[in-house]
Amino acid sequence: MNQKTVISLSPHIKDSDTTEKIMRRVAIALLPALIMSVYFFGLRALFVSAWAVICCAGTELCIQKLLFKRASSVHDFSAIVTGMLLAFNLPSNIPLWQVAVGSLAAIGAAKMTFGGLGKNPFNPALIGRAFMLASFPADMTCWPLPHAVDGLLNFTRSGFDAETGPTVLALIKENVKNGAALDTLRSTLPGYKNLFLGFTGGSLGEVSGAAVLIGCAYLIFRKVITWHIPFFYLAGLSALTGLFWISNPQIYADPLLHILSGGALLGACFMATDMVTSPVTVKGQIIFAAAGGILCGAIRIFGSYPEGCSYSILILNAFVPLIDKFVTPVRYGKN
Repeated sequence: MNQKTVISLSPHIKDSDTTEKIMRRVAIALLPALIMSVYFFGLRALFVSAWAVICCAGTELCIQKLLFKRASSVHDFSAIVTGMLLAFNLPSNIPLWQVAVGSLAAIGAAKMTFGGLGKNPFNPALIGRAFMLASFPADMTCWPLPHAVDGLLNFTRSGFDAETGPTVLALIKENVKNGAALDTLRSTLPGYKNLFLGFTGGSLGEVSGAAVLIGCAYLIFRKVITWHIPFFYLAGLSALTGLFWISNPQIYADPLLHILSGGALLGACFMATDMVTSPVTVKGQIIFAAAGGILCGAIRIFGSYPEGCSYSILILNAFVPLIDKFVTPVRYGKN
């Protein structure tokens, strides 16, 4: 009679993983993209990333201490990851005060307003980016280009004096709108290899697809995420853009260019896979990801804005409760 049976609510499976461990792994997975951003855009990329992390962590600390009157949870690394992801969605020449405003929107409005980590319905970093794009459209769409010097990249430049230009998607949309065919633009567009490695203008963390995929592979290996959301998001994007490309390759870009350009890889691997704002079941994750990829392609093709990844994920975040309700298996014994 010395042994007692303890009856408790689920879950009954214990695991050694904690929020801090998971968030630390995500931060580690982001390091390859951070390193490549410094390589392509100089030390300014590191300053922007560090400042975003400081602002996000500071905002969360102040809200919890001053408003909620409770212990800080900054040590769980979630605010640090939000800061890194927010920075990865910004150009390297963005004014630092605007980064602080975006951090306040990401942590204060998108996360802490709902009660903190685990309760926010929308991805905080993407809310911060969307707020900054609406508030500072000129600075948010001024993209520094990687600057080569004798075959190497200049690490010491400030980021303000770098040459700027449109992204690949913006260049295609603008020229096609003016009646140009894609064949006439091929010589001005970076090749697939350069797009994959990152020799193109864009946000800090999105330009190098290779670095993003290395981080994604690490997360899958450490079982932080599964392959379903990245694969089906990119599959949905490829399916829609592929249909239009087949119908008229002189107007619509091919699926591979869409995958390697803009924030598709970063969004599919690090934004859409956010545990809090994505479905809990595999079937739900497939529906969520495929719909997000299709919506991203639709925004790129039909919208006036050349990019669509962040908005597609935010819109699908709103449908996650419905998706979970639709795909949740019926409990045993329930009619």
